[in-house]
Parts: sequence; structure tokens; C-alpha cells
Amino acid sequence: QVQLVESGGGLVQPGGSLRLSCTVSRSIESINAMGWYRQAPGKQRELVATITQGGNTNYADSVKGRFTIFRDNAKKTVYLQMDSLKLEDPAVYYCNANIRQHWWSTPHDYWGQGTQVTVSS
Repeated sequence: QVQLVESGGGLVQPGGSLRLSCTVSRSIESINAMGWYRQAPGKQRELVATITQGGNTNYADSVKGRFTIFRDNAKKTVYLQMDSLKLEDPAVYYCNANIRQHWWSTPHDYWGQGTQVTVSS
């Protein structure tokens, strides 16, 4: 089975930085778009950033200029560099990837297990 394994969450003070990573756990045919989403308690899950196979990126207005998404296709990994973290950023962050597992299968979306990001002074 395809799994997305996340790491890098933790506790940081306002203004600090974290880097999240998400790696596809097994051999697959291809990876299309990848992205990061987040969900705070009592709120809807929201898009944070996405990146296409070719490297084109898109960011939520709330994180523009502070977060950077990038990917390493050889390592089957997507990263989210988070700088200048604010008190509004704490949430569980989820990795997403659209993957064609086999040449004979159609692409599907897969989700990571989520990693907690806490910002506290």
C-alpha cells in the first residue's frame, strides 16, 4: 500500500521556524501534484500550499512570504519550510499527494498521518 510518512512537527515560539517533510513510503509509478493542508481544533481543513510535478507553487494568502513548499522527485518527498511562525499557525498539518501507483491504475489522492505544529510564547 502507498503511505505518506510525515515528520518535522513540534513546539516553537512565535517567529521561529520548522520544516515539515512527507515521503512516499514505497515504489510507485508517478507522483503528480503534492501539497500541505492544516486543521485547527473546531475549524475546517484548509489548503496551505501546493506544488505541481513541474515545480509550480500556490500558497494560501495567510502564509505567503513566510512558508515555502518544495519537492525532491528523486526522493519522492515534499517539504514545507515554515518561517516567522505566528500564534494563528498551530494546527495538525497533513501532507497530500496525487499518485498513480501502477501503470495500469488511475491516480488517487493519498494523505499523511498528520503532524502537530504548536506555536506558543
